[in-house]
Amino acid sequence: MAYSYLVLGAGRQGIAAAYDLARFGQASHVTLADVNRERAQAAADRVNHLSDDRITDAIGLDVRDENALRRALKSHDVVLSAVPYFYNLALTRAAIEVGVSFCDLGGNTEIVRQQHALDPEARRAGVCIIPDCGMGPGMGNTLAVYAMELVGDPEDVYLYDGGLPQKPQPPWNYALTFAVEGLTNEYYGGMTVLRDGQLFHAPCFTEFEVTDVPPIGNLEAFLIAGGASTAPWSFQGKLRTYQLKVLRYPGTFAQLKAFSDLGLFDLKPVRVNGKEVVPRELFHALFEPQVRVDDAIEDVCIVRAHVKGKKNGQPTEAVVEIIDYYDEATGFTAMQRMTGWHLSIVGAMMAKRGIPTGAIPLELAVPGRFFVREAKKRGFKITERCGPIEVVEEVPREVVEEALPQMG
Repeated sequence: MAYSYLVLGAGRQGIAAAYDLARFGQASHVTLADVNRERAQAAADRVNHLSDDRITDAIGLDVRDENALRRALKSHDVVLSAVPYFYNLALTRAAIEVGVSFCDLGGNTEIVRQQHALDPEARRAGVCIIPDCGMGPGMGNTLAVYAMELVGDPEDVYLYDGGLPQKPQPPWNYALTFAVEGLTNEYYGGMTVLRDGQLFHAPCFTEFEVTDVPPIGNLEAFLIAGGASTAPWSFQGKLRTYQLKVLRYPGTFAQLKAFSDLGLFDLKPVRVNGKEVVPRELFHALFEPQVRVDDAIEDVCIVRAHVKGKKNGQPTEAVVEIIDYYDEATGFTAMQRMTGWHLSIVGAMMAKRGIPTGAIPLELAVPGRFFVREAKKRGFKITERCGPIEVVEEVPREVVEEALPQMG
């Protein structure tokens, strides 16, 4: 059986998702929609070239135009959203009204929980709604589920993820390969995690540590917002710990913590020379031009799930990790592959009725083993280790002290 897919947003992640659907989604056709019709057509042409097929077409569509949006949704089996997170709640409601299944890149836990609250409406409509597909949140949560399956009786889940340039350039040592709004959304507020089995709100830029990621080396790890998403709620009463830390090159934590302390990620306007200025918008204007990369970049993405628990009554741990790199053959960045392909794998699963109807948290909807099998089909190199808990050698204290910001 063949399926029709609509991908909203013809940016980097949308192109990657469309390509993957064309290759692995048993697609009859894939439609790329974007407010910029020319960009959508260029993206469709690229997908057709890479897949050696004319399966993908393009339309111009402003997702804020409710009538045009509903017309576009009606002729497809599954809709995938690769537009900024703040559109996703309205898009979810439209998908339910039209009667089409829907998944998105998520990233804002408050919005995702509002989407989950539409579960009764989704069930009545006979559709499936899965927010928060992507790299983080998304792939990390799915790998955590897989690692939990390996352990058997999991207790503690520690996730790490990061997307970085292979050749970092000072002073920022970072390359922006997606919408800047998504980046600063992760840098504001905090993350709800599980601690001792209880929900706990952890502020951004806390719990700094240094972790070794061979072959990349020592990276900084710290809490930001969004990455764990709704999993702490889903696993409350079942796990003791569930958390995620982002990975960055040394020196980044001090920079971001200073920006945060200064209030540059805030959304409340401040008055400057008699005019109101939103600090986050100012930060976007100053920071984005310095880190934005519009051409292909040689990047690397890391997702690691470390789960501790018991198997057959014995203390056991599992570590599952994907490290992916820019692909010269397709021109896709690692961020595109890790983000767009997680979205498309879930979208294809929905089309094949592999997920029950309703608005379901990702971590409860997608079996870990299924995702790992599909990821390996696409060439992802997944390493895994499961066995008795071993004593892990700590990073030398002098390394930690050198990496720690000098806060006075």
